[in-house]
Amino acid sequence: MCEDKELKKVGLELMFMTPEKGAVENWVTAVELAKMVELSVDIVKKKLVILKDAGIVRVKGINPKYWKFDNYNFQRMDEDDEVYKLLCSFDDVDFDRYFQY
Repeated sequence: MCEDKELKKVGLELMFMTPEKGAVENWVTAVELAKMVELSVDIVKKKLVILKDAGIVRVKGINPKYWKFDNYNFQRMDEDDEVYKLLCSFDDVDFDRYFQY
C-alpha cells in the first residue's frame, strides 16, 4: 500500500475524535467527518470501509451510519499491517489539528 493520505486523514481524525468536536460519545457520521477532513463524502465512505475491514472502526445505525474508532482493536493489530503502519507514521502529522493546548 502506498502512502494513502486520504485514508490516513480519515483514520487519524477518527482516532483523535473528541466530544468537543461535536461527536456524540465519539460516534460521527460520514458527512460530518467529510467536513472535518475536507474531503468528499464518497471518498470518506470508501476510506471508512477500508478501516472497518481492518477491524479498527465500528459502525452502528443504517441511515445515517455512525462511525467510531476502535482503539481496543487498533492496539491489537499486527505491527506489520499496512493500515497500522500508515496510522502510526506521525512524521507529517500536525497534532495541533487534533488537540487544543
